[in-house]
Formats: sequence, structure tokens, C-alpha cells
Amino acid sequence: MDIEVLIPITLFVCIYLAIKAVVDARARKHMLQSNGSEEMLRTLIDGEETRRRQASLRWGVILVALAVGFGLIEAVDWQEPSPGLFAILLAATGVGNLAAYYIARRTK
Repeated sequence: MDIEVLIPITLFVCIYLAIKAVVDARARKHMLQSNGSEEMLRTLIDGEETRRRQASLRWGVILVALAVGFGLIEAVDWQEPSPGLFAILLAATGVGNLAAYYIARRTK
């Protein structure tokens, strides 16, 4: 893949993340200025922290499962794309999602 293809994709992702950060900050500011109860604000902040932690856990488990899938592909020495190769990667992603779900349920 050429670097010329990656530059616009990276730019799009960076713009998306910047806009998301600004929108989230404005929403938090609006909640603070709305004179909501302190208990409600604490619940929202705790919920956001939990979602962030769960997202990190999920992506970590999925990436580890994909790494195992790629390691298996390398061990089998597959060089050409084939349905079996894609099946291993999809299965690794699915197993990663299921493992993250299981871990998240046990940590509650």
C-alpha cells in the first residue's frame, strides 16, 4: 500500500477525533452549566469512565486475538489470500469480542 493512500485516511481519522473531542467537551460544559444535581453529574462522569475503560479492554482483547490469528497464519506459512486465511482472522476477531464481553461481565 502506498503512503499516498494512507495520508487522506489518517487525515480523516484525525479530523473525526478532533471534532468528537470538541463536541464531547461542549456537552460536558453544557451539563455543568445546566445546574443539574451533583449526583446526576457524578453518575454521568462515572458512566463515561466505565465506558472508556470497557472500550480499552475490548480493543486490547480483540487486538491480542488478531495477533494470535496472524501468528497462526505465519506458522502455517500462508502467503496468498484465501478463504481459510480470512476465516482465521474473522474467527480471531469474533473470539476477541466474545472474550472481551466475558471479561467485562465478570468485572462488574
